Amino acid sequence: MKHILFSLSVLTLLSAALPVSAKDTMMETFFRGRTTATGSFSAVNGVKRQFDVILTGRVRGDVLTVREDFVYSDGERDRKTWRFVRTGPSTYSGTREDVVGTTTVRVDGNTARFNYLVDLDPGPGRNIVRFFDKMVLANDGRTISNTATVWKYVFPVARVKVDFKR
Repeated sequence: MKHILFSLSVLTLLSAALPVSAKDTMMETFFRGRTTATGSFSAVNGVKRQFDVILTGRVRGDVLTVREDFVYSDGERDRKTWRFVRTGPSTYSGTREDVVGTTTVRVDGNTARFNYLVDLDPGPGRNIVRFFDKMVLANDGRTISNTATVWKYVFPVARVKVDFKR
């Protein structure tokens, strides 16, 4: 279940620490530099977890890289890194070490949406779930609210909520 929390982190990105070009979307603008987040995971089987995340984002050309350093309420730590490649004026192709294949992120104004597969058992067995993420940038430009629903086959099995701050 801890791996479910990792996918939300993308979900949790960007910063205005560097000058923003006219081509930058909310992704580059918000997640560039250092961002912090708090989040929670809640599964239908009663499992609940809370976590804090420190994100470090870097933009080089058409690539946004966001490192997520997680600290869970039980003291466990983990690190995941998203790599988003801009594929159009408001789209990205994204990968992360626990994501199966790639995701397509679509940015429309202050909202980014994407879905992706995560293998919760990265060993020889497979336990694949799908995340559906929606990130909304607040009018103040300093916070993003990310909600994700996690599905196994045709059933919703968990919900994740992450609040990012600049």
